[in-house]
Amino acid sequence: MDLISRVQGREIRAIARALTLVENGDDAFTMALDAAFAELPHPERIGITGPPGSGKSTLTSALVKALRGQDKRVGVVAVDPSSPFSGGALLGDRLRMSEHALDDDVFVRSMASRGRFGGLAIGSEDACDVLALANFDPVIVETVGVGQSEVDIASLADTTVVVLTPSAGDSVQALKAGIMEIAEVVVINKADRDGAERLEEDIKEAMELRPMPPEGQPMWQPPIVRTVATENHGISDLLTAIAQHRTFLTGNKLLSAVRQKRAESRLHDLAGAALLGSLKAGGRAQGLFESLRGRVRAGTMSPRAAVKELLAALSL
Repeated sequence: MDLISRVQGREIRAIARALTLVENGDDAFTMALDAAFAELPHPERIGITGPPGSGKSTLTSALVKALRGQDKRVGVVAVDPSSPFSGGALLGDRLRMSEHALDDDVFVRSMASRGRFGGLAIGSEDACDVLALANFDPVIVETVGVGQSEVDIASLADTTVVVLTPSAGDSVQALKAGIMEIAEVVVINKADRDGAERLEEDIKEAMELRPMPPEGQPMWQPPIVRTVATENHGISDLLTAIAQHRTFLTGNKLLSAVRQKRAESRLHDLAGAALLGSLKAGGRAQGLFESLRGRVRAGTMSPRAAVKELLAALSL
């Protein structure tokens, strides 16, 4: 039996192997995954993001527990900071969510961000596809906490949950940095701390600056949910808020548009990566690329001019 079939059969070892292959960019397996693309289910995707120390992992674990209480099979892709030496994730696959380790209906995988901005690991989209193939629904993506660069999650998830905490400088900075523009649900975690009321007022002010949707499209008003994830307080309210956003998307026929935009964004990412890979693969293109890179590094040529010359040489 091939690996794709074993993943569809929900074999835990096969799922783990498949996720390792996509993280490493294995051509043979990604081709097999692409061949199965038309068969892929489309599970709900929930993105969890926010500044460091906001309790995203604890919140995710509590959310998984609540979803299991609804008899759902839950997949989690947790994007961790990379080790500066090995490039691997600093945290183990199930370290932060160990209470689910013996549950075959929960699969938690840590992936290294490997220095990529935007909070998402290379291969995280493929990882979501693997978990979909194994019939996990929903799939939760928790992103590395680097504040304002977390906006990539909006292109990966159906519903983006932004997690903030009272009396945290990073939370205030997140409000200033525009992360609220991607929020479909806002969580004030550790809401038993002083400053929760003030943070909620600040969030409401930030919400007023959100851009209006295109003409004729209804506007979603992100709910603000207070939680204390360590005590499971507010988790049912969070589930309700996520469900309400999904109802908003389906009721207004916006879910397909969200997924079409996701597919287009993925196409752009893959095309860019493929082009860069071809420039490093050898031949005349690599020689030109290295020459232009040297001039850019030396400050004798602007990056934009270098790209224009490169595209002209490649007749693109």
